[in-house]
Amino acid sequence: MSRMTEGRVQKGMKAPDFCLPDQEGKLHSLADYSGKKIALFFYPKDDTPTCTKEACNLRDNYSLLKKNGFVVLGVSKDNVKSHSKFARKFSLPFPLLSDESGSMVEAYDVWGEKELFGRKYMGIFRTTFIIDANGMIADVIQEVDSANHTEQILSFKARTNG
Repeated sequence: MSRMTEGRVQKGMKAPDFCLPDQEGKLHSLADYSGKKIALFFYPKDDTPTCTKEACNLRDNYSLLKKNGFVVLGVSKDNVKSHSKFARKFSLPFPLLSDESGSMVEAYDVWGEKELFGRKYMGIFRTTFIIDANGMIADVIQEVDSANHTEQILSFKARTNG
């Protein structure tokens, strides 16, 4: 995989607003989480091996993330029906936002040309944004370790003592 441009959304910037439906059709916006820390993870596709590994790692450690003050939100371009099936199949306890139009992946600059086995295609760069209680980007995790993603998120908390 290659990333043609470094993300425009960086640590210290205001998080781009959003309003998208989750797997139940309920709308979520950044303002809904004012005063809360968000672990906002972008992933390429529902029910694929690496995306499932990442989502299940977050599911298995969800209570720990909540205990540490994090709201967890997943985002991909899959539709609500796909998200619903994925969330049910793996008992995912957090919202999966459906960005079919690509407006949110564009706003967070996680959409671009990727390469796999010599084939180039457009897709979502697996990226997690830590958004602080004031709606600011506190950290960006671009090298996501799907099997240990909770540890990456919690290491931010350890580095900042909060």
